[in-house]
Amino acid sequence: DVVGILCLISVAATLDFKYHHAEELEKYLKGVHAEYPSLTHLHSIGRSVEGRDLWVLVLGRFPTHHKIGIPEFKYVANMHGDETVGREILLHLIDFLVTSYTHDPVITRLLNNTRIHIMPTMNPDGFEATKEPDCYYTRGRYNKNGEDLNRNFPDAFENNNASIQPETQAVMNWIKNETFVLSANLHGGALVASYTFDNGNSVTGSSKGYSRSPDDDVFIHLAKTYSSHHASMYKGTGCDRRQTFPEGITNGYSWYQLEGGMQDYNYVWGQCFEITLELSCCKYPPADQLEKFWRDNKVALIEYIKQVHLGVKGQVTDKNGNPIPNAIVEAKGRPHICPYRTNEQGEYYLLLLPGTYVINATVPGFKSMLKTVEIPDNTGNFSALKQDFSFSEVSIRPRVASCPKIPLYQELAWASAAVKPTLHVLVLMTALLVIFK
Repeated sequence: DVVGILCLISVAATLDFKYHHAEELEKYLKGVHAEYPSLTHLHSIGRSVEGRDLWVLVLGRFPTHHKIGIPEFKYVANMHGDETVGREILLHLIDFLVTSYTHDPVITRLLNNTRIHIMPTMNPDGFEATKEPDCYYTRGRYNKNGEDLNRNFPDAFENNNASIQPETQAVMNWIKNETFVLSANLHGGALVASYTFDNGNSVTGSSKGYSRSPDDDVFIHLAKTYSSHHASMYKGTGCDRRQTFPEGITNGYSWYQLEGGMQDYNYVWGQCFEITLELSCCKYPPADQLEKFWRDNKVALIEYIKQVHLGVKGQVTDKNGNPIPNAIVEAKGRPHICPYRTNEQGEYYLLLLPGTYVINATVPGFKSMLKTVEIPDNTGNFSALKQDFSFSEVSIRPRVASCPKIPLYQELAWASAAVKPTLHVLVLMTALLVIFK
């Protein structure tokens, strides 16, 4: 129906700075997809407790499916329903990306070389339940079942007894079905970029008030990339004068300990580096401030997406040139507690800062292959360094190796010969770090 399509298109053309409730949000996303069908793909990854769709708009030259060599990126907002700034600035980010494509050379290259997934709201029920906007706290923070979605994921350090919510399960399935490399989740109530780990134990050095991941240097870089391009986050002044964040960043655990958080889950089980962006001192500010929030975050949002092209990527293949899924590919000296593995197309992506690294590719049951790489800063070229591995003696597909959803980081005192070798290396690294600090 032509009139209906015209209505949708006119909706897409005018995005106001106001709060968009569920129906308007859906109408806007459908309008954008109708206007830019070859650049966008709109789908729902599941439903909330009350049955609202969890919409994701995918943008890129190949929006409907993964293409070898093109990394997957995501932004998720509004997982706390009363933290609303991220929800609206992601709509404006969508608007900016689709209208700049083919006009702005940087945005054009970004969209041609990256598949960008945007979820404006992970907790639509909580947003709709927030009748009285408040700067500090409302019950809309939680989902319809009264659960905090950012305490609802499996935890790498302790048993999380919270029952997994539909919204959480939908995101876990989504992470499993895509090869996400980099992500951020958008919150409110502070002004800071917070990074993994949110939880910890003595293995990760949390006894010193800081829970360090094997990729701590990369996480610090990612957090600084956002804060330094934000209008004021980099100043680190915090919101209440008492709390300051040097350079506008913090280790999650150093700020406050958190069990079952989404960013740790992404990193441990999703092979995806995620940081948490706190974008406003006021959780649910008046709508007339939204335009300023968009201006303050616009450059940072784009610069952060570019970081998905850091490091090294490639394919692992067998003697016939067929991809080998589930091969382990990691940089020496930074093993992950759940080893990072190739996807169905035999692809791996490792975010690493510029420098010299030894990349270790292992097909279980065969000899490892080591390659030394010199990684430049390729973010401006929108492509990580390419390094493939070919196993001439392999002609089988390794079994799917899933990582258990139980706590994986054991305390130092418990570490025994039965524990995975990766853990021993990590324990040793941590011990050395503690000694040399």
